[in-house]
Amino acid sequence: MFNLKKSVAAMLILVILSISVVPLTGVKRQANLAKKQEQQQVAKVIEKEQKQNVHENEIKTEAIKERVKSQQSQVSRGNLNRHEVTLLAMVVEGEAADEPYQGKVAVAAVIMNRMEDQQFPDTLSGVVYEDWAFESVMNNQYKRPLSQESINAAQAALRGEDPTNGALYFWNPATAKSKWVWSRTVTHQIGRHVFAK
Repeated sequence: MFNLKKSVAAMLILVILSISVVPLTGVKRQANLAKKQEQQQVAKVIEKEQKQNVHENEIKTEAIKERVKSQQSQVSRGNLNRHEVTLLAMVVEGEAADEPYQGKVAVAAVIMNRMEDQQFPDTLSGVVYEDWAFESVMNNQYKRPLSQESINAAQAALRGEDPTNGALYFWNPATAKSKWVWSRTVTHQIGRHVFAK
């Protein structure tokens, strides 16, 4: 009987322990599950933020690429400082003051084209001050007050505008007397100037 009492007592102890252990195990399991869910939510938030950052970086990268592409399509044809831009505008004013805006851009473009051609100096001052190159430099007409239109035309040519398609020469056919200049192939006429290669 003593064994039976021991067995019953042992069983009671086991039942009591199992009743008290089950809730503890369930609470621990719930805590672990809640912690796991919280970690998953944090991971989702981090993943969402990373995707958003990647998307924002892609947008910024595209914007930068577009800006670079835009700048490349309007690449400065010469790394001219402010003084040189003014000099270019002065020659435009001296040579084409009474010409339409497009004619002013064309004159500036010829000067820029010469800087890029091997038969001419590769600097703006070299092209502008070359002997007999520009009548307005020889007679100091290029020193008259600048118009905003001449400045704008010089800046347009620096951005790459060239209505002459690469011309290296221009002159007024009503006043040009040189046989040599007339030996050049005329490609365009803008205003009172003809342009040639």
